[in-house]
Amino acid sequence: MAREVSLDRTVMTYLLDGLEAHELVTRRPDPRDRRARQVLITDTGRARLDRVRRSLAAAEARLLTDLDAEDSAQLRTLLSRVAQTAQREAVTPDEADAANC
Repeated sequence: MAREVSLDRTVMTYLLDGLEAHELVTRRPDPRDRRARQVLITDTGRARLDRVRRSLAAAEARLLTDLDAEDSAQLRTLLSRVAQTAQREAVTPDEADAANC
């Protein structure tokens, strides 16, 4: 999971500790591999996620109110491409710096 979101495993552990302390997720042994842990969202976590998604959609609608559907779609596409570049650089910043020299 840490690799998927480009976080150090120790940082991920602290993040999960905080989410678990707020009862947003729970961890349990993976029945297929007792050495591994499954991270599961709780009902509280689902409710919070739903509220955050609704708030995000409302904020996005306010910010994009002056754009038509085509412009909104184009902006999302461009921002997605920028985010992918940022993600690649976050994973391999030294390699990205070397390529720019």
